[in-house]
Amino acid sequence: MHSFVEARLVELIGDTGRKLHTGRSRNDQVATDLRLWLRDEIDQVMILLRQAQLALLDLAESNNQAIIPGYTHLQRAQPILFAHWCLAYFEMLARDRERLAEVRKRVNVMPLGSAALAGTSYSIDRESMAQALGFESVSQNSVDAVSDRDFCIEFVAGASLIMMHLSRLAEDIILYATTEFGFLELSDAVATGSSLMPQKKNPDSMELVRGKSGRVFGHLTALLTMMKGLPLAYNKDMQEDKEALFDTVNTLNSCLKVTTTVLRNTRVNGKKAGEAATDGYLNATELADYLVRKGIPFREAHEIVGRIVLQAIERGVELNNLSLDEMKSFTPLIEQDVFESLSLDKTLATKSQSGGTAPQRVAEALAAARARLSI
Repeated sequence: MHSFVEARLVELIGDTGRKLHTGRSRNDQVATDLRLWLRDEIDQVMILLRQAQLALLDLAESNNQAIIPGYTHLQRAQPILFAHWCLAYFEMLARDRERLAEVRKRVNVMPLGSAALAGTSYSIDRESMAQALGFESVSQNSVDAVSDRDFCIEFVAGASLIMMHLSRLAEDIILYATTEFGFLELSDAVATGSSLMPQKKNPDSMELVRGKSGRVFGHLTALLTMMKGLPLAYNKDMQEDKEALFDTVNTLNSCLKVTTTVLRNTRVNGKKAGEAATDGYLNATELADYLVRKGIPFREAHEIVGRIVLQAIERGVELNNLSLDEMKSFTPLIEQDVFESLSLDKTLATKSQSGGTAPQRVAEALAAARARLSI
């Protein structure tokens, strides 16, 4: 590779190109080239992350009235706005962008001038070279500079976190697009039919994103294992960084593009999602909070509501379909206003602290998220 670069340079500028190796070694050249390449690739990943975030915001804003069940342990827990769910993934990708910005700073350090490992005896101006090549600083130790691949590992670690987030998003989309959930529908552009069963629409695109996360995780493990036993300074083992790094970049870019495309080809079934958000005693916590506001300690309120839920289950009705007399049989502190507290609108509106799912808070969060992307 380095012989090719030198030959090409001679072809372009003549004999001056033969001076390329003066004061340099393959060791600091390859480290410099790799940093230059990765710096540009990080910039591209940042653009793709932003596009995915924009797709999440657009999907949230176009379905800002939709309500879905929120889950813990994959059990219906409390109702949330669908836009609040979108913003959760927006925040994950925002952290990913912040991490990559930090990684880029450490990538953007120039090792050129370190030569094979001891530095060079030629009088060169490393700071001037760094400025010409767009580096923010120069490496401080020549032995470390030629044997360092932390920047590769750190990037793949950041990529692994991004892939983990994309995989979680893919899993949610896959689940919510099933007949059992029915909250989302993927367009034919991002789903495939079954080769046997004509009624099926398979979320292949998201399944592939979910599956490819393991590929990137494997590259991170491979890089760490490759470097863990290397003595200083350069060793030929280190050329194994290229396959892991190049494939990580290709896989990550593809998965970000596919995810953005899926988000822009997803329809929300607000009716089905809303019905699920009002079925399964998701307002039980609201009833406990209602009793707390009446002066009952939360632990006692929790136990009372548990018994009320059991009765509702036995009757086959939701909490707000029990009569006032039935509720008062558990505690006389329950009054007619309990039914307003148990309503879906009230359940959402009370989550009005910063970061909550109250419509006003979510509207503010959407506006703030849009403003953050415009910076």
